[in-house]
Amino acid sequence: MSVERILAGKGRHVETISPSHTLQEAAKVLAAKRIGAVVVASSDHAVLGILSERDIVRAIASDPARLNNPVSDFMTEKVVTCGLKTSIPEIMDEMTSGRFRHLPVVVEGRLSGLISIGDVVKYRVAEIEAESNAMRHYIASA
Repeated sequence: MSVERILAGKGRHVETISPSHTLQEAAKVLAAKRIGAVVVASSDHAVLGILSERDIVRAIASDPARLNNPVSDFMTEKVVTCGLKTSIPEIMDEMTSGRFRHLPVVVEGRLSGLISIGDVVKYRVAEIEAESNAMRHYIASA
């Protein structure tokens, strides 16, 4: 299974924000959309960074006034991305070793989707259930 298959099921829409928006504006987007991260992107959909709930908490923990600072001050700039043909085991390895939960999908330098750990778990569980059902059917028909 690949990223392309997951995106075919969930869609390719990704919430983005510009680097000049404030942390407070980003927090409002996360709350309204009930998501854990937002991709920071340019007007031509190039990935500039990613901002998670954890990034916001870290930023305001010592100074709540930072909510008025731009997202660019706190976003992760070195974003790990993947492509449409990236396999699920590769994504699982990247997320585990990097200790992050969101992976932007980039095609020809532009944002094309977003894979979350929840997406990976959902599709992996479905795959295991299908294998289990196939095995049961095979044993029952033998």
